[in-house]
Amino acid sequence: MSEVKTRARPQALFLTASAEARIAALMAKAPEGAVGVKLSTPRRGCSGLAYSVDFVTEAKPFDEKIETPGGTLYVDGGSVLYLIGSTMDWVEDDFAAGFVFNNPNAKGSCGCGESFTV
Repeated sequence: MSEVKTRARPQALFLTASAEARIAALMAKAPEGAVGVKLSTPRRGCSGLAYSVDFVTEAKPFDEKIETPGGTLYVDGGSVLYLIGSTMDWVEDDFAAGFVFNNPNAKGSCGCGESFTV
């Protein structure tokens, strides 16, 4: 009987050092009971989907779990397909600060960059 070989599952999301540092900073001042932060893509905005990062108190069974040096990032199980291969970064300048996503699955976005479509 031959051995069945399966290929490795692609990583759902890549994080820059800056994004990992921001997750660590968030977890350092997280509310009591928070087990990590969660990235999801709720339906909103003029293009259909938006990125949302929130504290979570429990992991859901289908969430993707990404361990970082400063805490755990969960990716919503229903959002993983929209995010595979994406890079999550934290960017700060004189006017704004926030997570920025380079998403190869996005086919378009609204003019303000708040939402995207796949």
